[in-house]
Amino acid sequence: MKMEHVISADVAGIVRGVAVEMGETVFEGGPLAFIEAVEGAGAVDEAEAAIDLDHIRPDLAEVIERHRITLDSARPDAVARRRKTGQRTARENLDDLFDPGSFSEYGAMAIAAQRRRRDLADLQVNTPADGMVAGVGEVNAALFGEDRARCVGLAYDYTVLAGTQGHFNHKKTDRVLEFAEHWKAPVIWYTEGGGGRPGDVDVGQLSASSLDTTSFTTFARLSGLAPRISINSGRCFAGNAIFFGCADVTIATRNSNIGLGGPAMIEGGGLGVFTPDQIGPSDVMFANGSIDVLAEAEAEATAAAKQILGMFQGRLRDWTCDDQRRLRHLIPENRVRAYDVREVIRTLADTGTWIELRGGYGRGVITGFLRVEGRPMGLFANDPRHLGGAIDAEGAEKAGRFLQLCDAFDVPVLSLCDTPGFMVGPASEEAAAVRRGSRLMVTATSLTVPLFTVVLRKGYGLGAQAMAGGDFSAPAMTIAWPTAEFGPMGLEGAVRLGYRKELDGQPDPAAKQALFEKLVGRMYETGKALSVASVLEIDAVIDPAETRAWLVRGLKACPIPPARAGKKRPFVDTW
Repeated sequence: MKMEHVISADVAGIVRGVAVEMGETVFEGGPLAFIEAVEGAGAVDEAEAAIDLDHIRPDLAEVIERHRITLDSARPDAVARRRKTGQRTARENLDDLFDPGSFSEYGAMAIAAQRRRRDLADLQVNTPADGMVAGVGEVNAALFGEDRARCVGLAYDYTVLAGTQGHFNHKKTDRVLEFAEHWKAPVIWYTEGGGGRPGDVDVGQLSASSLDTTSFTTFARLSGLAPRISINSGRCFAGNAIFFGCADVTIATRNSNIGLGGPAMIEGGGLGVFTPDQIGPSDVMFANGSIDVLAEAEAEATAAAKQILGMFQGRLRDWTCDDQRRLRHLIPENRVRAYDVREVIRTLADTGTWIELRGGYGRGVITGFLRVEGRPMGLFANDPRHLGGAIDAEGAEKAGRFLQLCDAFDVPVLSLCDTPGFMVGPASEEAAAVRRGSRLMVTATSLTVPLFTVVLRKGYGLGAQAMAGGDFSAPAMTIAWPTAEFGPMGLEGAVRLGYRKELDGQPDPAAKQALFEKLVGRMYETGKALSVASVLEIDAVIDPAETRAWLVRGLKACPIPPARAGKKRPFVDTW
């Protein structure tokens, strides 16, 4: 039986030799080891035992104090100003964004580069972190795991010099953005602020134009490497607005004003005198497509950012959905009656996962993200309540850009098609529909992620082909609901053009209408879903309640490619 013994000596020193060997019998009083006594040995252990572990040395106390004065708890007046406007502080936003305890702040000790004009203590108290809180942490780790939760976060602090961009502010920005670039980390940026800061006099003799500021280069260069989301609440002008607009997804609260120049710049350029509230209000910016998601307040905006980031982080294991039999009844039996396609989307999606992007612009095409059995998908769909579902210049442009975003980050795409085709007519051509509409075709045909097309009702002309990635054979699957109908152009228009002579030959209006309806009915029989499926121009006609099952099987059949070392696309268009 193996036995172990612990021995101790009455003296402290150096063991010079061991008097016994393994297995040897030791008699009482016999030597075990030879120790050379050393004076003072054991003093270190005694000193360590005497240390007060709660004692704070002066050097550490200085560091702790410097950190303390940067926190909201040390700045009650600044916090009060945010409460007055109904907003949160920069630190509160980042606390809400990042998983608890995961955020490491970079550059907290920075102050404004104004030591030549202000006292150091004043700068430390009133320009903490030089108006930029930035660092690295985790977002959604509980849902997707630590490996997928890495994220860089930045937040301009509007209580510090109006959130303007100072010398050390930019240097800190470069530091964390370079981290994001090196490690392919997503970036979420709170952009409220007034642009460049002319008051940083410490660098006055070292900089003439500041046009070599690299922050803008670095952030723009990140496009296509990892997802970038900007969030704005309040005023966002000049350089801050560029950072907002360069992001892949832009989120803003209703109290936002966003513009490439603030009142001073506009007036200085001789362009008039305006208040901040007159420049880029959120309703205008949402309608023109500058804002992807319009939120009521920062909490809602932050929640939207986390939800959207999750679409790029991977699959969720837990999900629920509506009773899919509802889909059988959401398309009216009357084929010319409009319906709410967003209700179709919400029913098809996992409960609570649908989030629409750029909903104020290009209203004929709906874009956004959803999940199907926990799997993220991008979606674009025609809205039959706008131009009957026709694809206009704005809608095509919006959809084409969205497809770039999905493809860049390997998100499969679902197309819900219900369109009579591209919008035509003089007004449409004045809007450059030929070029802007072609953008959807070019982008859709270049997709490398799986595309699944579901034809809900109308699938006509080149517009339907664009919704299917170029033609109906291009998607991984092209399926239709029983309500679908197909043709090179809308049935009614085809009858009016193809049978004009016969229709004009009917002198009686009632007889003419009866002939028209007969001809439309004949063409409908030829172009209805079952007829088109019978000649293999689509893959299947399905029970709408089975749509999710078809999509899941399709996703399993088309695995997403493994992670790459660099970018798939050189960049993702901001527009």
